Amino acid sequence: MSIFDVFRKKKPIPEPWAKYYKEEELNIKIPNISMFDQIRISASRYPNHKAIEYFGSKITYKKLVKKINKVSISLKKLGIKQGDIVSICLPNVPESLIVLYGLNKIGAIANMVHPLSAEEEIKQALVSTNSKLLFMIDLYYNKIENILEDTKVEKVIYVSAADSMNPFLGTVYRISQIGKFKRHPHNKKHISYNQFKRISNFEKLGPYERFGANTPAVIIHSGGTSGTPKNVVIQNRAFYLGAKQTGDICLHLKPGDCCLAIMPNFHGFGLSVCMHTPLTLGCYTIMIPTFDSKKFDTLFKKTKPTVVLGVPTLFEALINCHNERHLDLSHLKYLISGGDVLPKSLEDRVNEYMSEHNSKARITQGYGLSEALAAVTLAHDDVNKSGSIGIPLPGNHVKIIDPATRKTLKYGKTGEIVIHSKAFMMGYLNDESETNTALQIHDDGHIWLHTGDLGYMDEDGFIFYQGRAKRMIISSGYNVYPSHVEEVIEAHPAVLQCTVVGIPHPYKQEVVKAFIVLKDGYHSLFVKSEIKEYCKKNLAKYMVPYQYVYRKKLPKTKLGKVDFKALQNDNRGNDDE
Repeated sequence: MSIFDVFRKKKPIPEPWAKYYKEEELNIKIPNISMFDQIRISASRYPNHKAIEYFGSKITYKKLVKKINKVSISLKKLGIKQGDIVSICLPNVPESLIVLYGLNKIGAIANMVHPLSAEEEIKQALVSTNSKLLFMIDLYYNKIENILEDTKVEKVIYVSAADSMNPFLGTVYRISQIGKFKRHPHNKKHISYNQFKRISNFEKLGPYERFGANTPAVIIHSGGTSGTPKNVVIQNRAFYLGAKQTGDICLHLKPGDCCLAIMPNFHGFGLSVCMHTPLTLGCYTIMIPTFDSKKFDTLFKKTKPTVVLGVPTLFEALINCHNERHLDLSHLKYLISGGDVLPKSLEDRVNEYMSEHNSKARITQGYGLSEALAAVTLAHDDVNKSGSIGIPLPGNHVKIIDPATRKTLKYGKTGEIVIHSKAFMMGYLNDESETNTALQIHDDGHIWLHTGDLGYMDEDGFIFYQGRAKRMIISSGYNVYPSHVEEVIEAHPAVLQCTVVGIPHPYKQEVVKAFIVLKDGYHSLFVKSEIKEYCKKNLAKYMVPYQYVYRKKLPKTKLGKVDFKALQNDNRGNDDE
């Protein structure tokens, strides 16, 4: 029995959103199966259906399972066993999913790492998880060549974006990349993905060992409730529930439909909703390793997706594209926005754009976080109220509480959003204190996930997001945790103090602005270029400050704390210029 199944014997209070679901949908039973088991079931039902499409190349369900089986053999031959952690630092290429499911089949854990992370961030992701292997995109060898000796990584397997392309496109791509990046060495510790696959040659599959719903499957990186980077451990059960919930509510989604996977695999939203869920429903996922927002409409015309999920900036990009004069979007059934607030003006403009291009789809919002495997609430089909983030998905429970007393607030009152679900995380890896802060047992006997986000619920169960209690910045859908950025900048020898805030941006919603106090003897004129380069090296691209302001001191509140609100409204230049 899992902790998620433990309840006190009290009659539950009727929940206002229950009227939108059938009884069996509200009482979802999770079978004792793994992520890989779900793919095997789909393959048995739809063996010749497409599972993955990548630059025109197609992988059927039957072929996908064969590829996963070969990878699982190679992993075992390299000594990977149940409970071991292997890092996947890849963009949205088929190998990222094939390796993940290969790991899942043998009970190992996939640590999903952002390939655009800075050198030190990749090192931290490897060290904190004791990763034994690293699957790395070959373009970024320069990011790991100086850090591998400080990790426990035994072997690096390099994947090329061309590995799953058809031979012609693959050849063209490889030629185009000659001389553009530093080549990785070829030795026992550094091998190509093709060499890795050949390890399984002439090896038989062997007996299949099953791993259940409560087995840890994936690690996703998150700032948690405090904003410091953490490793979120997600079980198999969470991926099953997310897929089942989607299948139950997206009634127009049928086997053979497709999802455009623009959201990245290292993001819970991208991995669960855009990739794993379609594969459990007999649909296929269209994998896009790099996304060109200026050609979004052309991508639509080429791929003709049924479902598109993304952040608001992605949909802003779509309606501003003018490459296709007669774009037909009649094939589009679902358009879902998450990761940030969808402004009412953008919602209206997107819906108008859909109508102009022959689509009956209307954009809806969802809400989630890594600790609950991305999706918690969703507005769908006719169950929608403009401006809301929807109602809890079937089987999820949400309440709005007073953060100080944990008492449930009345409808319409703003408080902290807390969640009970059978799909939230096991906890933060090796961090019991933060786990206990995030997952708390309330008086009703349920374990509730405290999100640190603010919102209110109306009498129909629709939730309206009101902002972040935690000081987090969301830039183009990516979470930026100020404390992490500040810590990195303050490590520079010239910096005495740094505070970062989020400021509005017309396209990215928010960007980072850094206020920096230098140590005595330093002047911004001489170090500002150096600090910019330092940030580019040590921070992921979306975390690098958009603006740098140098001050002699930072404003304080009456309690002596840095006045963040004052800084957000501060448009003055440098003090020393």
